[in-house]
Amino acid sequence: MEKLTKQPCPFCSKKTLALVEDQKDIPYFGKVYLFSMNCSSCKYNKADVESAEQKPAAKYTMDIESAKDMGVRIVKSSTATVKMPQLRLSVTPGPASIGYISNIEGVITRFEDVIKQEKEDSEDLEAKKKCKNLLKKLWKIKLGDVKTKIVIEDPYGNSAIVSNKAKVEKLQVKK
Repeated sequence: MEKLTKQPCPFCSKKTLALVEDQKDIPYFGKVYLFSMNCSSCKYNKADVESAEQKPAAKYTMDIESAKDMGVRIVKSSTATVKMPQLRLSVTPGPASIGYISNIEGVITRFEDVIKQEKEDSEDLEAKKKCKNLLKKLWKIKLGDVKTKIVIEDPYGNSAIVSNKAKVEKLQVKK
């Protein structure tokens, strides 16, 4: 792992930015590079994951059928879209998108965090009720009581669902 400290932050310009680069070998996926930038002054944070080999655009799909599936490893790059289509949930990449390595439970927890914030911020009672119902469904998925599907689409192929249950197909990239 390489770490550079006291670098100038692109946002606050203070020399309090730490740059970290690491590499990991992920079974069934290969070698990846992990990059992160963290500023201790303004709390700027950026992270990404890149495959060591160039990979084609890919769409990964997996049926979540039990609580055991919560431990399946997820590699999500900053260019990937994560979807749970049956619940109409989707996270698309933007300028502040980050890459991470987690598991299915961690991805669901990220969805839950956003929905909880939306529920908290909303003044619309109907919207609050929808959020509450969605959180209940996500909880049941984590317990293995409800089956669903997770989809990751990455135009650069730097993401994966690391499981024999995952289906991989070529992603049709819109130009």
